[in-house]
Amino acid sequence: MSTDLWANRRREHLGAVEPLAVRMRPVRLDQFVGQQHFLGPGKLLRRMLEADQLTSVIFYGPPGCGKTSLAEVIANHTNRRFERANAASVGVRDVREVLDRARENLEMDGKQAIFFLDEIHRFNRAQQDILLGDVERGVITLIGATTENPFFAINSPLVSRSAIFQFEPLSEAEIKEVINTAMTDEDRGYGRCKIKLSADALDHWATACDGDARRALSALEIAILSSGSTTENESSTPIMINRSVAEQSIQRKALVYDGSGDEHYDVVSAFIKSMRGSDPNASVYWLARMLDAGEDPRFIARRIAILASEDIGNADPPALSVAAATYEIVERIGMPECQLTLSQAAIYMATAPKSNASAQAIWMAMKDVREGRTLPVPKHLRDGHYPGAKQLGHAEGYRSSHQGQGGVVDQEYLGVDKCYYVPSPRGYERKIEEYLRWVAQQK
Repeated sequence: MSTDLWANRRREHLGAVEPLAVRMRPVRLDQFVGQQHFLGPGKLLRRMLEADQLTSVIFYGPPGCGKTSLAEVIANHTNRRFERANAASVGVRDVREVLDRARENLEMDGKQAIFFLDEIHRFNRAQQDILLGDVERGVITLIGATTENPFFAINSPLVSRSAIFQFEPLSEAEIKEVINTAMTDEDRGYGRCKIKLSADALDHWATACDGDARRALSALEIAILSSGSTTENESSTPIMINRSVAEQSIQRKALVYDGSGDEHYDVVSAFIKSMRGSDPNASVYWLARMLDAGEDPRFIARRIAILASEDIGNADPPALSVAAATYEIVERIGMPECQLTLSQAAIYMATAPKSNASAQAIWMAMKDVREGRTLPVPKHLRDGHYPGAKQLGHAEGYRSSHQGQGGVVDQEYLGVDKCYYVPSPRGYERKIEEYLRWVAQQK
């Protein structure tokens, strides 16, 4: 009995110092906010949980969107044993102990264990392989949580044996629901406090936290604690939280961008597709995201140069000169000044007419060459300057284009009837198309 008393006191003391975001974690499935695309009524994961038939899963998404919270809900919901660990703070030995314990319990009572491994991407490939055998045999049901793309960060055999659920940032309405719940919950939140939260303060938090419930709850907690109040505050004077207090209580979010992970590739992809899609506003935003996160400006300049040829080409030939100049200036002056040059170049590329006709031409020609359709050089185009060339008939009959009217002669240059380059009807390629049509008429 005394042991229970001390255990209860320890839990009370721990709960008193737990951050609001921890205290407000949902206990039941109906308390969970967000991720309705797989957790809504009739959706796959909800059906699995309601039937207590969970298979190994990987929860993948940005921080603060509910991965750990959902694992806690599952721990309360399931009839199976539940083990948990964080890959950042445990080693192989700890994981082996969990697996051994799960195997022993399964042999004794036939009850399978669920093993929640948070930040699973922090395990290297060899460490992840330790899990594979017991996952494959069904000794444990794995719940792996990660902020990294599992197809990059987790071993393929584990990925192939797991259902992947991608968590999305919470919507502004869902963030507001989380905040309002914390303000009214008397046991875990601030329901005992008299709080007046202005509508524009709530709107600011819902927008500024970028779908991260943890940031929203931390902002609410900072705003209340900085007023000198606690959950036991029952004074008649309400705590006023206006827009100014809300702004001071939420910190700028650190960008999730490590230069090599999933976010890196996604932002670069968005930057390129925005320029290709002729959206200068989106182009400079994604450029700003990369620069603010410390991306190498030379890498950005290289991507701009590639786009100039691949997606603009001869629809606007100066685009390539702009890209070349941009790379040279970036090399010479560096950050922060080169961000102006990169912005100018990105906007130029976004607003230039688009054509991939040049890119398509070389791709098709390379395909023919690589597949063995190698054409002999026509004799009249071969080099006729070396000794013995004339005896072989090389260069015989060749006519320079300057011999023809308008700089065009009727002469074969490929040897087969094949068209690789089809100019688009955009930008300068309109003139190219007209010129090629005129050339054909001269032959």
